[in-house]
Amino acid sequence: MARIKNIEAFCNSCGSIQKMEITSSVTGEESEYKKWAKCKSCKQVMVVDISDILKSANTSLEGIENEDCKKYSPLSTFEVGETIYHENWDDFGRVLSKEILSNGKSSISVEFQKSGLKKLIESLNNQEAR
Repeated sequence: MARIKNIEAFCNSCGSIQKMEITSSVTGEESEYKKWAKCKSCKQVMVVDISDILKSANTSLEGIENEDCKKYSPLSTFEVGETIYHENWDDFGRVLSKEILSNGKSSISVEFQKSGLKKLIESLNNQEAR
C-alpha cells in the first residue's frame, strides 16, 4: 500500500470534512487501516479509518452522471448528498458537506469525478442582501 501523508476526512471538532495529516499508525490487532490524524484546521488529533476513505472515494462517484444533476451556480443553494454538474469543468460531483466561512459566506465541499475534492461558494445572492 502506498504511504498516505495527507487525507481529507470528517473532523468531529470542526463538524466538517477537513484536511488532516497522518501522524502515526494505531498499534494492536486489526489496525492496519487505522491511523492517528491531526486536523490542519483545529489541530485536534483523532483516529481515522482510512479504509473507509479509500472505499468511499472510489465507489460513491460511479454512475452519477446518469442521475438527475443540478447545474452548479454560485447563486444556487445545495444540500449534502446532492449531485451537481459543473459546466465550466465538464465534471460531475456529489456535495459532501456545507460550512459557513469566516466572512459569513456559505461554501460546499464537493467530490468531483475528475477534479477531486473542491470547495465552492453557494448562495452568493442571498448573503449579499443581508
